[in-house]
Formats: sequence, structure tokens, C-alpha cells
Amino acid sequence: MGDFNQTVVLDAIRRSPTGLSRVELATISGLSAQTLSNIARRLLEQELVIESGKVQNGRGKPRTVLALNPSARFAVGVHLDPAVITFVILDLSGRVVAHSTRRTPLTPDADVVIQEMGDAVAALLAEAGVDPERVLGVGVASPGPIDPVRGIVVDPPYLLGWDRVPLRESLSAATGFPVVLEKDVAATAVAEIWGSHSDSPENFIFVYLGTGVGMGLVYSGAVLRGTSQNAGEVGHIVVDPTGPDCFCGLRGCVAVTCMPRNLVEEAIRAGVHPEGVNRADPGAVEAAFLRLCAEARGGDAAAGAIIDRSARRIAKAVSVLTNALDVDRVIFGGPYWPALSEAYLDLVPRALRGLTVAPHTADIRVEGTAFGTDVGAVGAACTVFDKAISPDTRRLLLEH
Repeated sequence: MGDFNQTVVLDAIRRSPTGLSRVELATISGLSAQTLSNIARRLLEQELVIESGKVQNGRGKPRTVLALNPSARFAVGVHLDPAVITFVILDLSGRVVAHSTRRTPLTPDADVVIQEMGDAVAALLAEAGVDPERVLGVGVASPGPIDPVRGIVVDPPYLLGWDRVPLRESLSAATGFPVVLEKDVAATAVAEIWGSHSDSPENFIFVYLGTGVGMGLVYSGAVLRGTSQNAGEVGHIVVDPTGPDCFCGLRGCVAVTCMPRNLVEEAIRAGVHPEGVNRADPGAVEAAFLRLCAEARGGDAAAGAIIDRSARRIAKAVSVLTNALDVDRVIFGGPYWPALSEAYLDLVPRALRGLTVAPHTADIRVEGTAFGTDVGAVGAACTVFDKAISPDTRRLLLEH
């Protein structure tokens, strides 16, 4: 599947809900009939596409439609969050065929966590009845910073003991599959691009709400990863100048005002929650945070004020990027999005309206991801497909 023209044709078929005829594919790709015929034959031999019937367009012989064979290949996605690890299996169409979650083991020994991830992948494949021979690889979305060249996770703030852990190599050894390492916020953006089935370039920001907060950036249909592929770190955008001191030397950064742990601490200070939450345990913080969100949705005024305040702070951070990049769409998602969606969908669009500089013809669209809490894992699996079957012009460059 490394041939560039073949990836162009396969990608066009993947994006068409009903499939395409060879004539339509030739028009879309600009390839000659003979080249198209050869590519179609190879795709059929590899069982990546199937002939799904015939269509009659005007006079002449009916045209045979080529459609994607979703079960021809699969990809596994793993999303590592300090509180929970999510696993998915995607078929070639991008549909989730199996899903599971496990609590992230509270241990500073990364090898223990990686082995559990490997065991979970094997269990999920067996449960779904997926032939390992049809699995292209495993994508893993990890908190940053990461070193993508070496496949290393570099000391994420909420993963104790994960200092320069060779996650790509270790997870490959634990699963027996090639592994693609992606930063979590970039993976969420990849999921949205793959899931859109859109041929037109898109410009949007994906706001990831998990144990940490990050933003994936998409411009002209491509994820902006940055020089070190760690773009999306927004922890030191100031959103509350009167807020607590941050370790960076500023006050009121996202890192000390918007994370679930910060909001739980606010709830404790306000008397909404009693003392006693082990803030070093991501699972305990998650339980307290979800309880705070439930109380806010239930009408508790003090809890509601904390969540509403967090929404306005997040809107300020988002506005810095929407103004800088001039995008008109913001997508929210991540493990804690369902708990926050009601308040954020109400308050964030209104806050952005007052903070937006560019003269957009309409308000910036604010919406939730269609992938639910699986979005990081789905994006991780999509990175595997992206490398295997998406057209990449770098494949046209000659090696020296």
C-alpha cells in the first residue's frame, strides 16, 4: 500500500459512502484508464475493495462500482490518560468495532502499565474475533511532551515515573504490532479529520478535556504539530490574572485554574466538597470532579459557579488561538467532555462572541465531538491508517 497512486484511489473510495466507478475514479485522480485498471486489480486482489454492483449513467455499458471492504484491515487505538486507558479497534472505514477501558494503574513503574496495555489489546482483539494478520498496527495517544523521533514519552506532568519512557518500542514488544506514537491532542484532531469524510480543507481547534487540558490545531485539513510535534500546549495561557501563582512565574494560567484537579481544589476551598481527596491519585480526583459536575447540573449554585467560571476561562484560552489562526470552528472532546458539555455549550459561544477580533460573518461554531470519550483512542488508530493508506506527497521524493 506504499504506492502513491494506489493510496489516492483507495482514499477516494474510502471517502465515498456508496463507492465509485473506475470512470469516476479516473476523473477524480487524473490517472489514465490503464493505470486505474491496474490499481483497481491490485486493490481487489488485496481485498481492500470489493465490486459492489453496477450503475447506469447514460448510454453504454453499466459501470462497476468499487467500494471499500471495511473488514480487510484493522487498526488498534490506545489512549493513555493518567486516570483511564481507552482501547478501540477500528475497521478500514473508521468504524469502532470494539471498545474497552481500564483504570490506569497507580504505579510509577511504566513497564507495568505498558504490559497491562499489551494484555488489554490482546484481550480486545480476541473478544472482537479480529484476525491479528489483518491488523496494520497500534496507535497510542499519550500526554505530552513526546519525542516522536525516538518514540519516547518525556515526563508528562500527571504520569509519575514516566520520564523518557520508550513507549513506542515497549508497546510494540508487548503487542507484537508496529506502533505509532502520537500526542493526545494531535490524535483527537486526526480523529475529527478522518471522521469528517470531507474533501474540503478544514480549519478548527480541538479542545481536549481530560486529566490535563490541551488543544489540537488543524489548518487547511492538516494537523499542526510544530517543530517537535508537541504543539497544543496551552497550560501557560493566562486566563485569570487574579488567579493562583503558577510554577512558570505567571498568575492564573490554564495549568493552575482549569484542570480537574484545580476545580476540585476550588470546590474544597468553597466548602462544596469536604477535605480528604487524594489529589495525587488521578482516579480519586476524577471521582471528585465528576461529583462536582453532577452537583452543578443538579442545580447546586456553588458547584455551578465553579464550572461556569471554568468555561469562561477555557473560552479565553480558546480565543487566543481562534484570533491568532482566524478559525471559525471549535470542537470539544475528551474523557470529561460529557460531564461539562451542558455548561460549556451554553457559555463558551457567548464568551467567544465578545473575545473574537476577526469580523466573521457568523459566530464561531462550538460543538462536541461525534466520537464521545473514545476520541483520543479513535484518533490514535486513525494515525495508523493515515500512515498506511492516506496519500502522502513525501512518498514521491527520491531517496538519496
